[in-house]
Amino acid sequence: MKYSIRQQKAKAIRGFTLLELLVVMVIIGLLAAYVGPKYFSQVGKSEIKMAQAQIDALEKALHQYRLDVGSYPATEQGLAALVTRPGNELRWQGPYLAKMPPSDPWGRPYVYKYPGERAEFDLLSYGKDGQPGGEGEAADIKNW
Repeated sequence: MKYSIRQQKAKAIRGFTLLELLVVMVIIGLLAAYVGPKYFSQVGKSEIKMAQAQIDALEKALHQYRLDVGSYPATEQGLAALVTRPGNELRWQGPYLAKMPPSDPWGRPYVYKYPGERAEFDLLSYGKDGQPGGEGEAADIKNW
């Protein structure tokens, strides 16, 4: 049986059947269910690493501040003293940071205390839950 050119083209550009589309969608769903949880667990780990890196950078800026001024900023002055000169500090050589200190990866400000309870100064983030203590992603990230 001979087909005309028009019939051959129509047969060649025939679309997918509904069953074929459903099979493909089920396969994509299974892949997403398998890969999704692994991907999202990595996001939590990266937030912790980012907080650790930010605390390390803030620590270095605080040490530079102490070298110039002679002591760390008071708790009341906070980390803002790294960007703007405290009114009573004549030896301030800053700014020690290019812009205001960042929030932690969960959107909360870092906790700064001088003098510190655990180290010369305490610098920490309360983690994902925003509460002291915790485990895993909710654990505190500290400079000591």
